[in-house]
Amino acid sequence: MRPSLRRPALGDVHLERRSPCTVAEYRALYRLVGEQWHWRDRDRWPDAQLAAWLARDDVAVWVLTLADEPAGYFELHRHAGGDVEIVYFGLAQHAIGRGLGAWMLARAVDEAWTMGATWVGLNTCTLDGPAALPNYLTRGFVPYRTEEVVQEVETHSSE
Repeated sequence: MRPSLRRPALGDVHLERRSPCTVAEYRALYRLVGEQWHWRDRDRWPDAQLAAWLARDDVAVWVLTLADEPAGYFELHRHAGGDVEIVYFGLAQHAIGRGLGAWMLARAVDEAWTMGATWVGLNTCTLDGPAALPNYLTRGFVPYRTEEVVQEVETHSSE
């Protein structure tokens, strides 16, 4: 039996699948969650490529709302052979520290199993929030590979 967590008692918290998620909504979520952590990969994708990706049967985007405002999301990709990858997972700054990350990760894993997963994985890096790795480990994930990649991070000055 898979472990699950109760939804945090924060009032109006919802998690809903967007099927398919629109390109505009996806880009807004990606910026909302990922900008502070220097996510850039999907910014390079043209709209047509992203739309085709989001329309695939093996891709699922789930959006977390708090008081009817976007507060986070996760993206799942079912690979051939049964592996399901949590491709992106994160909370907006205003949602961090409220217990939502633990609950949302448990839901992401549950949804991955529902997609027919034989294995569920995700990637993290040192640019992710300080609570990311402890959350993953607490939910039962174990490190299976470590890579060292040096990447220049573009910062914006407030001039």
